[in-house]
Amino acid sequence: MTTTTVSLIDRMPACRGRLTAAAPLANVTWFRVGGPAEVMFRPEDADDLAGFLAGLPDDVPVTVLGVASNLLIRDGGIPGVVIRLGRGFAGIAADGLTLEAGAAALDLNVAAVARDAGVAGLEFLSGIPGTIGGALRMNGGAYGHEIKDVLVSAQGVTRRGERVSYDNAGMGFTYRHAGVPEDVIFTGATLRGAAGDPAEIAQRMAEISGKRADTQPVRSRTGGSTFKNPPGHKAWELIDKAGCRGLTIGGAQVSEKHCNFLINQGTATAAELEALGEEVRRRVFETSGVTLEWEIKRVGVAREGASA
Repeated sequence: MTTTTVSLIDRMPACRGRLTAAAPLANVTWFRVGGPAEVMFRPEDADDLAGFLAGLPDDVPVTVLGVASNLLIRDGGIPGVVIRLGRGFAGIAADGLTLEAGAAALDLNVAAVARDAGVAGLEFLSGIPGTIGGALRMNGGAYGHEIKDVLVSAQGVTRRGERVSYDNAGMGFTYRHAGVPEDVIFTGATLRGAAGDPAEIAQRMAEISGKRADTQPVRSRTGGSTFKNPPGHKAWELIDKAGCRGLTIGGAQVSEKHCNFLINQGTATAAELEALGEEVRRRVFETSGVTLEWEIKRVGVAREGASA
């Protein structure tokens, strides 16, 4: 990867944003593991992003990175260009019962703006440790609600630099999935709630925060919910019945507090975390016949010479 970094960055089109070769990524992920981006691009705004993508050679792979709360970057890093949306995509504005939110806006911040504006129905976002862009891509949800319940429309840019917009039906939402083409990079969303009392909304958000702290390892190096709930089952129950609570591989551990969470105990590699997840899947299938599907997105390549 190192031997191609210079030639790749030299092939990048003109832009107003920041380009960085061999950009470290581990410290921006919640797991605190993973190799570097071959090239990192941080666009100034949606126009900068569209222009960059329009001029990017077709053979260069593109990966989008948010706050990496539900992401595992492999130890060899991410080839191609990693695009990370920043301040130019983090705005939030309320107008009546409607909110305009950039894709880089934290879900918690969107819930807080809705609270202050007296817009109810978005409290669940305070329980999702990610950004609006990630919530759109995964139909993010918590505590009985999903982004599909409050989305009016979403805006984005295709791999060829074309600006696109989707209404709620056009998003093709299913459980933890959106049917929008994978090459679309979301840039913002229009959300709508219902009229509510700010004090009551604040109380519901406090209840969500308390429940998360009581039931999830929120202060650990984790990637959030690891596996999707299979139809008719709860992933954590299947994992617990398979005897995986507290299971370890190297520095990676299945959380004792909530066994659908993997934890970096401090020395884990991405390979160990992924191997542990696959071992959990194997044991759950052996004991229940159910194949768990990863909810955490895994990207990048293994470190050269790694055994796991």
